[in-house]
Amino acid sequence: MPVAPTRRNALLMAAAMGTGLFTGCSSAASGSSSPRKGGSLRAAFPGAGVKETMDPHAQRQFVDIARHKAVFDKLVDLDASLRPVPRLARTWSSDASARVWRFELREARFHDGHVLDADDVLYSLARILDPKAADHLAKKSLSSVDLPNCRAVGRRSVEIRLTRPNAELPALLAMTGTAIVRDGWDDPRHPVGTGPFRFVSFTAGRSFAARRFDDHWNGAPHLDEVRVLSAESEARGAAVRSGEVHYAHEMTPTFARTVEHDSRVRVVATARSGVQGFALKTDRPPFDDPDAAMAVKLLVDRERLVDVVCAGRAEIGNDLYGKGYTYYPDGLEQRERDVAEARRLLRRSGLLGKTVSFYTSTASDSFAQAAHLFAEQAEEAGLRVKITNGPPASYFTDVLTTGTVTNHRCGAMSIPTYISERLLTESPQNATAWQRPDFDEAFAAAQAVTDDEERERRYRSVQQTLRDRGGLVLWAHPQWLNAVSRTLRGVKEAPPNTVDWARFDTVWLD
Repeated sequence: MPVAPTRRNALLMAAAMGTGLFTGCSSAASGSSSPRKGGSLRAAFPGAGVKETMDPHAQRQFVDIARHKAVFDKLVDLDASLRPVPRLARTWSSDASARVWRFELREARFHDGHVLDADDVLYSLARILDPKAADHLAKKSLSSVDLPNCRAVGRRSVEIRLTRPNAELPALLAMTGTAIVRDGWDDPRHPVGTGPFRFVSFTAGRSFAARRFDDHWNGAPHLDEVRVLSAESEARGAAVRSGEVHYAHEMTPTFARTVEHDSRVRVVATARSGVQGFALKTDRPPFDDPDAAMAVKLLVDRERLVDVVCAGRAEIGNDLYGKGYTYYPDGLEQRERDVAEARRLLRRSGLLGKTVSFYTSTASDSFAQAAHLFAEQAEEAGLRVKITNGPPASYFTDVLTTGTVTNHRCGAMSIPTYISERLLTESPQNATAWQRPDFDEAFAAAQAVTDDEERERRYRSVQQTLRDRGGLVLWAHPQWLNAVSRTLRGVKEAPPNTVDWARFDTVWLD
């Protein structure tokens, strides 16, 4: 008899940890407020099966990013407000045109003893931008890097020249897929970085292990070892409640409510940690007609979606990414549900009474529920929805070409990075197929402006265009929910993809 998916996931996790299957609970104990050395942390993340990778330039899933963060560092990272902060780069500066940038490197050592230098940075940029590497996510955002004219300035400084001005370069170097690797490295089976943990083992879809790196530039971690495991939601919840894992990533609002009075588990909730929504394909009927797209934006009951899908643990969205982040255009009137106007636009666009396809998946716990609720709301306005389910392991790639309507979500990143990665004609994650050369040019012009107020004004204009004409229906800015056991200390509230998210070098075990 086949093993059920949840049970199978739990068995795999237990095997990876070398323990029994989530049996028993430890008694409560008082926590230590002072960091303690030692111990092996076990962290469980949603898995992606055989598509998981230890190539830090090809990361797509949170489980990959967490593993890479343990082993590698970036030049720059983002703080909780999505502003760039130093990592391997101590400082940076640009010329008046924002075309020539200088990054000063700190003294850092790779796990094999090699000392970080400018050639490592130049090689990393070249590897990220390799034309043959279709899966390198930062390639588009960093496409303005003029590689032939970038150069080392001594061993500890690197000059990065751009083909066009870009005042956002530090934030772009903080996005996912921008880790610094050693000059000449190209073997994900044997990752060597400057990160706080030294690689030990990795099995895609199952587990990863790494040991403390005592020579890390930011100080040695408190922990002896980190293990990152792949597991479905139910298995992650059971594991953290039983004490078999110490950290469970991306938990549901239902789980948070369930453990509200459970002394064994603490939920770390971070507000405004990304976005939930729907993506409409704008390069094909029916949503190549902005009236049809606007009809969907008006038929969606955002408050109901937040209450049901997010259990109220979200702020209502207004079809724009990054509420509360730098460059978010505050002051726009909140888009409300208007079924009568939605029906009028559906009729005008020829879509009233017709059927559209919604491609969903269990890739995220909320996706299928949101899709079915959307179908109910669309029916009230006279639009039929046919829901199909895709495989979770490939969903985030499949949605780039599949479906008329798909689920959309994104963790925290700067608003310019979000636009660059998802909304330009050649963006690698352009799920709405939004292809407008005039929009691309307006965005590039905004990036080039070095005056902060003028750049903000221009970003507001391009976002207004997206809200009115684009294919994103962004209905919620949810809390990010992670669960930690009573024995794990030092976990901070942090949006995903920021410096303190999934950061295991500063936590400790009682």
